[in-house]
Formats: sequence, structure tokens, C-alpha cells
Amino acid sequence: MAPAVSELHQDTAAVTTLDLGVRTVREVNALLHTPAAPRRVHVLSPRGAHAVACGLDDEIEVTIEGHVGYYCAGMNQRATVTVRGNAGTGVAENMMSGTVRITGDASQSAGATAHGGLLVIEGNAGARCGISMKGADIVVGGDIGHMSAFMGQAGRLVVCGDAGEALGDSLYETRIYVRGKVASLGADCIEKPMRTQHLAELRELLDAAGFAADPAEFTRYGSARTLYNFHVDNAGAY
Repeated sequence: MAPAVSELHQDTAAVTTLDLGVRTVREVNALLHTPAAPRRVHVLSPRGAHAVACGLDDEIEVTIEGHVGYYCAGMNQRATVTVRGNAGTGVAENMMSGTVRITGDASQSAGATAHGGLLVIEGNAGARCGISMKGADIVVGGDIGHMSAFMGQAGRLVVCGDAGEALGDSLYETRIYVRGKVASLGADCIEKPMRTQHLAELRELLDAAGFAADPAEFTRYGSARTLYNFHVDNAGAY
């Protein structure tokens, strides 16, 4: 059963503290889902727990003090979730809106299928970052792994470091900006010109993420649009 708000420690800054060393993830999530959920919450002692702060649907701020496991902040809507540490597989998976920030590194499939909102990873992200993303913005301060933005349908992926192999494989309309080296491009992903509107868009995304990188140092990648419809001449690329 979720703890009542009156049971929880609240400091003078109106921050409610929930300790996963004492409470279960189910109890903490249940409280965060209630209409009476505190507006600002610090979650202590996550110790790699899975599914922390999942399914939030309110304008609350949740700060998790430590590393988390799988699917943290999945299906997020409207909430602002900050992880002061590293995150396991599928952080912010299927996010709809709001902001999720990881101050460390993220494992594979960060932001998978995300429809909206902003995911910021200050460190590195593993393989398949942004796989099948559908409208979210993902900004990574370090490197990303192979097959990132695979089947990316909409949204923007910004990488301040290097990108692994098969970047943007089978890409649709997701726009990708990479500051460093790209090991290889996936099927139907090509380099594209960086026009004035793209520099402005990238500056806005970097500012939102809190990064001071120069947009002029990035290269833009997108879909060649040759795989939208099957054609026998392109059979080898599918």
C-alpha cells in the first residue's frame, strides 16, 4: 500500500523524500500516480531498481538519487524526471511528453518508441538509442552505440560525441545531428546539407539540454527515402 503523504519526510523547500531502502517500487510509484502526489519528490536508494517513476501523468518533478535499472520513466507524460546516476535498458521508453534527464550513462534502447518530450543523456548511450522513435527529442552528451535511430519515424536525435555502426538504418523522417564520427550509416540513411533552419533547430535543442556545443560542428543525417515503398531494384537494401 502506498504511504500517505503525511507519513513522508518533507523539508522546508516542499520536497518529499521517498526512500527505496524502506519502501517498495510499487509503493513509490503508486503514490506518484495519485492526484494528491507531491509536486517535488526525491527518491533515495534506488540501487538499480527497475521501472522507477513509470507511467507518470502529471506535472511533477521527480529526482532519483542514484543508479536505476530497466525502463525508468517509461511512458512518461508531463513529468520531469532526473536520474542522478546511470540508467539501464529502455529509459524513457514510449515517453509521450515531459522531460527525462540522465546525468550519467544510459544502456541500450534509450527513448525507444518515444512519441514526444525531451530525453537528455549527459553521458553515453548504448546500442539502439532512439529505436523506432516517433516524435521525441533525444540529446546525448557523449557517444551512442550501434543501430541507433533504427526505423526512426519522427523527432530529432542529437549526438555530441560519436555514433556507432548502422546509424539511422531504415530511417523515415527522424532528423539526426552528430558532432563526432559515424562508424557507418544504415540502409537508406545519408548525409544531408546543414541549412540555416537546421542550425537554428539544433541550437534550440542544445540549449534545452543545457549543452554549449557549436551547431556548426555537427553533421546532419536523414532518410534518402528510397525504401518507403518496395521496388525490386532496391531489394538488396531491405
